[in-house]
Amino acid sequence: MSGSYDESAGADDTMDSFWEVGNYKRAVKRFDDGHRLCNDLMGCLQERAKIEKAYGDQLTTWSKRWRQLIEKGPQYGSVERAWLAVMTEAEKVSELHQDVKNNLLNEDVEKVKNWQKEAYHKQMIGGFKEAKEAEEGFKKAQKPWAKKLKEMEAAKKTYHLACKEERLAAAREANGKTEASVTPDQQKKLHEKVDKCKQDVQKAKEKYEKSLDELNKCTPQYMESMEQVFDLCQQHEIKRLTFLKEALLDIKRHLNLTENQSYATIYRELERMILGSNTQEDLKWFSNNHGPGMHMNWPAFEEYNPDQAAAPPKKKKPDGAPPTPSTDHVAPPGDRSSVSSYDKNQTYSAEWSDDDQPAGYSGNENGGNGNSFEDDSSAGKGVRVRALYDYDGQEQDELSFKAGDELTKTEDEDEQGWCRGRLDSGQEGLYPANYVEPI
Repeated sequence: MSGSYDESAGADDTMDSFWEVGNYKRAVKRFDDGHRLCNDLMGCLQERAKIEKAYGDQLTTWSKRWRQLIEKGPQYGSVERAWLAVMTEAEKVSELHQDVKNNLLNEDVEKVKNWQKEAYHKQMIGGFKEAKEAEEGFKKAQKPWAKKLKEMEAAKKTYHLACKEERLAAAREANGKTEASVTPDQQKKLHEKVDKCKQDVQKAKEKYEKSLDELNKCTPQYMESMEQVFDLCQQHEIKRLTFLKEALLDIKRHLNLTENQSYATIYRELERMILGSNTQEDLKWFSNNHGPGMHMNWPAFEEYNPDQAAAPPKKKKPDGAPPTPSTDHVAPPGDRSSVSSYDKNQTYSAEWSDDDQPAGYSGNENGGNGNSFEDDSSAGKGVRVRALYDYDGQEQDELSFKAGDELTKTEDEDEQGWCRGRLDSGQEGLYPANYVEPI
């Protein structure tokens, strides 16, 4: 039996057959392996859930940061809205990846955990009930055949020893015939010894053949009983493999966002926003707000009016002191209105290596190809100032800004307390001098 094994088991000649005594333990061990594999699958899914959460969080952080930069930057109109739609895409995709994380943990991991609990029952003394029942079944099926096998092995050993003795006796008899010192009486005894050994060999052979025949008669019943227990193990394994396949399909469904209708809708909406950008409308808006389309009080002849000289000038300094600063006016720390695009550029670019730095961040502090959001007026004349309070322009040629906004003063304060300046958007106009401070 030691030389027979199923060729389908592989080319490894050291692998013992399932039918060898005790080799059923590999089938029993499969219960322990199945339980451990459930733990491995849950661990695998938990790690993937962490990845999904981290990716979603990174998308949200990226979207929030760039949304602020875009809204503060010089881009305008429908193209700005299309650009911001990319940030909206990131926020919605982030939500979907958070859903993937929740589905993996709350559905898939829980499903595996519950199935494992139902399929494997732990014993107080250790191990699993299913494994113990299988081992006891194999032992019971193997016991009669193992007993006959042991008797056959003993008979075979006795027969081989008898054969060995016969060969030695025959050799001694042959040597005695050639030696002169061996007397006839001794030669007779040697011959009798050979005859006795032959008889012993014959008896041992008959006993060996009989025990082997009894073992062979017992083998079919042994194989049938072993296969019955093995089939029970296979049935349990069928349930595990079937469940695993179903669980993996559920996992695939949760991971595959292309099957999620919401995912496709995100990109249809993004494409609609991009295609909806209108170049002519954007150019018209810019012309009306920063170009020839703006209102202009063209100079006109004015008669001298003595009463007008006593009247306050058109651009009168605000009455009294500027409003008292409050939390409603002053931009809170970290607010996008109080952080220049240059500062954000420096913070962001530090996260990239020299090789991986985005093209939009290839400039340095004095560079010529810096962030497109960098103030393009820094190369011209003027002084950078920061708004202390909110101010809403009352007329077309007045600027409007929020506390914390930065702008460029292009002309010093006049006698009425007004300065001329330019916002980062490019709009120029007047503003009250006491509403800002130098940076």
